[in-house]
Amino acid sequence: MDIKTIRAKAVSLKSQLNLDSSLAGVKFIMGEPAAGIKAERLVGHRYCQALMRARRGEHVILDAAGISCPAAAAAFGFKLLPEPLKNGTGLVGFGITAGPGTGMKMFEGMPALPQGRLKALYLFPLETAEVEPDVVVAEDGVEKLMWLALAELNNRGGGRVESGTAVLQAACVDATLIPYLKQKFNSSFGCYGCRDATDIGPHEALAGFPFKDFEAIAGFVDLLAKKAMPNSRKKNAYSLLQKNTVKKAAKADPFQNNDCSGIK
Repeated sequence: MDIKTIRAKAVSLKSQLNLDSSLAGVKFIMGEPAAGIKAERLVGHRYCQALMRARRGEHVILDAAGISCPAAAAAFGFKLLPEPLKNGTGLVGFGITAGPGTGMKMFEGMPALPQGRLKALYLFPLETAEVEPDVVVAEDGVEKLMWLALAELNNRGGGRVESGTAVLQAACVDATLIPYLKQKFNSSFGCYGCRDATDIGPHEALAGFPFKDFEAIAGFVDLLAKKAMPNSRKKNAYSLLQKNTVKKAAKADPFQNNDCSGIK
């Protein structure tokens, strides 16, 4: 897909879904670190913070030298997982798990790239893309992400949209690495880390999908935006329920229309 089309579809998606921030494109750079890419090289940033900056309009690069979150660094193969996280005691210390065994199992099941394979991550707002991303990430209100999931369901021909999460590493693993490795749509409620480190709101969540599905998903969102989306957002059935409830209450009210016949 040419860059102009990517940008145009990204703008359209943002408008149709009523997103408060941009869809983010994520490029996995396996060769020379970000050669020829014009973007700010981040230092002392967590991955979820880099994603936040991309959603807010910036082009940024994050690599092994710049990433500050040890869990994300291990997932992307930048660094080894520190022992307190590996043995689960670190999550007990944060108050996330009741015992180290739970934390250990969470990290044992963590998808991860081989050490040293990935050189850098390039994150950018999709409407100003300069290259095709590998993954597209959305972070916004749950209702908005629901339409993305429904578009993905259409893309699957009705197959159920199943997601996996450890309620840990929501931005780096759930919304980015799983879509990249498994080439599938995945969503997440968020996690301790991204909710502590970024501007994500309590009503917001994340979803990511491989770029190969971008054109199809954009097309199905366009379909949903014609009828299903505006009708659902009008809440016609809820309004009717409220009106009927008011009518029933008024009919049962002995004081309605100054009718006191029901009072003895």
